[in-house]
Amino acid sequence: MRKIIFSLFLASILFSCKDTAEKKLVKSSGTAKDTVSKTVAEKENNIEEEEFKNEFNILIPQNYRTFNNQNPVKALNEKWVELYKENEDYFLGKPNYKIEKGYSECSGDSVLSIIPEKKVVLLMDYPQLKTGKIKSLKIDIDKIWPKEKLSFVFNNVNYTLRGEGKVLSEEKINTDDDKIEIFKKVEDYKLYLTVGNNPEKLLLTENSFNDTFVEMLFAGDIDGDGKLDFIFGANRDYEEDRALLFLSSKAENGEAVKKVSEIAVQFDC
Repeated sequence: MRKIIFSLFLASILFSCKDTAEKKLVKSSGTAKDTVSKTVAEKENNIEEEEFKNEFNILIPQNYRTFNNQNPVKALNEKWVELYKENEDYFLGKPNYKIEKGYSECSGDSVLSIIPEKKVVLLMDYPQLKTGKIKSLKIDIDKIWPKEKLSFVFNNVNYTLRGEGKVLSEEKINTDDDKIEIFKKVEDYKLYLTVGNNPEKLLLTENSFNDTFVEMLFAGDIDGDGKLDFIFGANRDYEEDRALLFLSSKAENGEAVKKVSEIAVQFDC
């Protein structure tokens, strides 16, 4: 009888140990899976946060701060090309400007200011561009809000811009030309472009804005290939001036245009 009880007791201990080992094994397996998932997520985030690199430099007429004796304006020379507006037409020409030195009491930095002779939209370090009058579109609507579309034709090709995002609020505001328009506070904004019968492509995305929004500053043929190029103002904050340049001649992988350069100027205190 004692032998039977002892055998049952021994079997119970062995079964308990086996069960504990199996539970530990399952738990360890789950931890390994979580670690792999986290690593994949971190890699994806790193890809998304990878810093954009300009194919060539651009500048907008603005005040640029000097920091550690470095200032973007110092790169500007006669080889650059300026895109400017004259009446309702756009031209590419050699830069015509003066540079003024100043001081920002707000930031405590010295500044260099680009003062153009003409109504300049953008200055580009891209001497391959052909100077002269360029074909462009007249822009009557410069904002494509979420759930809105803007379509136009250029050289017999249909273009459509479509906005997506979350509209948090709306309000009426007075514009600089004494007009009243509806301004919307938007998050998770995406702008898509469709050209002809080709699939729709994501053009740009912004997670949030601080009293700003994406504006189309220019649509026309900058690079002379007969297709539309774009310049967007994409200020993320009211104390930032930011421009994005998209060229069709640089497009890859079935896309209509490619972002080739951007400039962001901060004037916060």
